[in-house]
Amino acid sequence: MKEILSVQSLKKYFSAKGGDSLKAVDDVSFSVREGDVFGLVGESGCGKSTLARLILRLIIPTDGRIVFDGMSVADAHGETLSKIRRGLQIIFQDPFASLNPRKRIIDAIGEALIVNKLAQRAEVKDKVAELLAKVGLNGSTLYKYPHELSGGQRQRICIARALSVNPKLIVADEPLSALDVSIQAQIINLLEDLHRASNLSFVFISHNLQVIEHFTDMVAVMYLGKIVEMSPTEAFFREPLHPYTEALLSAVPVPEVDRQRKRIILEGDVPSPLHIPSGCPFHPRCPKRFEPCDKIVPVLKEARKGRVVSCLLWE
Repeated sequence: MKEILSVQSLKKYFSAKGGDSLKAVDDVSFSVREGDVFGLVGESGCGKSTLARLILRLIIPTDGRIVFDGMSVADAHGETLSKIRRGLQIIFQDPFASLNPRKRIIDAIGEALIVNKLAQRAEVKDKVAELLAKVGLNGSTLYKYPHELSGGQRQRICIARALSVNPKLIVADEPLSALDVSIQAQIINLLEDLHRASNLSFVFISHNLQVIEHFTDMVAVMYLGKIVEMSPTEAFFREPLHPYTEALLSAVPVPEVDRQRKRIILEGDVPSPLHIPSGCPFHPRCPKRFEPCDKIVPVLKEARKGRVVSCLLWE
């Protein structure tokens, strides 16, 4: 299957007071195949959203390479950049913040059609109505403003706007977290339907591991700017390899009849990315740490066929 996105040795460092460097994304590599859903998980502050913005070229990497559909994202200019912008779209976490409160829905979606020369002005109303129907909204939404809609409706509008330019890959950055639980199920079902109907690829970022298990083909776990485990989804949930992954999965609720999983409580909080611990970054909180963990930085390497992990237990 064709590779639609390749991220190679990607880094994003921010300068901080005192000359320190905040390593938001640190040597991250992965790829997404055409039509696949790539899941990205990890605690808040681990670099997931920064990675999303790097992929979209909303921020420029410190080092590394991003290739989308054969085009280098960081080096693109002119028509190549426009092509990348059309092919790569994002759905943000907060649908209200990502919509202009002064623009009606027909204008919020129609603008992208006109700018990308996908419709004449006379065609915009019909084209936007078609897009709204795709996401489960009717024509009465056309002339409304964002504040007149519910959270779920606003997120559907954001999805319709992303679809308006016929993208090949959508980065969904926590698209469910600002919504009620009942609405979350509707939105993930919508994304699934669109994925099946259009063979869309996704980079899907979420804290909700149950959704990750249900929707993705591959999963990567981030911790302090690095990927510590990457695996096909089924194997990932059946047999987690990294102690951090084990702890994350232990927190997922299980039915009473299947209550065999023991909750793993990690020590302390995630360290500051300004002061990353020596050796393995996870070792101060790891329940399986042993003598070399505070000295040796583990390398991300294959531990099982098609699965990689960064842990000295697998050296």
